Amino acid sequence: MELEALCTSTLFDLSRTAARPLLEGTEYPWQALSGIGGFIKELGASLPAGEYEQRGEDVWVHKTAVIFPQNYIAGPCIIGPETQVRPGAFIRGNALVGAGCVVGNSTELKNVILFDRVQVPHYNYVGDSILGYKAHMGAGSITSNVKSDKALVTVRIGQKRIETGLKKFGAMLGDGVEIGCGTVLNPGAVVGKESRVYPLSSVRGFVPSQSIYKNQGEVVPQR
Repeated sequence: MELEALCTSTLFDLSRTAARPLLEGTEYPWQALSGIGGFIKELGASLPAGEYEQRGEDVWVHKTAVIFPQNYIAGPCIIGPETQVRPGAFIRGNALVGAGCVVGNSTELKNVILFDRVQVPHYNYVGDSILGYKAHMGAGSITSNVKSDKALVTVRIGQKRIETGLKKFGAMLGDGVEIGCGTVLNPGAVVGKESRVYPLSSVRGFVPSQSIYKNQGEVVPQR
């Protein structure tokens, strides 16, 4: 039962992302990371031309999205309806950005899925990660996606460690997660639905849903 908290179906409402066909075949969401680029290319080729514009090789942008000047978007990439990509954003490819999202100034994305209405609005780095519906990363919060010793990433839950087989793995943020400003999400961090993380935190392992993360030794249920 403990490991069910890490499952894709527990963390996310898959009706809130165009990546549903990719994710619903996984037990754990990080199993989709290696397939993001290929999935985007396949999906992009099928998008209706009346709704999406192709802006460069393997880059599809919805016609209602607002793409400000002075940013960089590399493919494969899909930008969904009514999303804003603000000045200074750096999208390095393998990025599926949903509807109503904000990719802000000096924010960098690489190999990510952003569900609908995700906000990464100020000075964020999000790499090899999946952010659920309405997840929000405060200014300056980042995902650290490679361990300092370059070892394969494990996910820690209680006394157990789950082998992922991945060298690059940032964070999995469930639906409605709030990450405080200046926080570092260490490799293999998984934060359950509707949880909140205090500013300037260093998060490792699993944070249960509907919790408040104050520090590594103090995680309390929301009242």
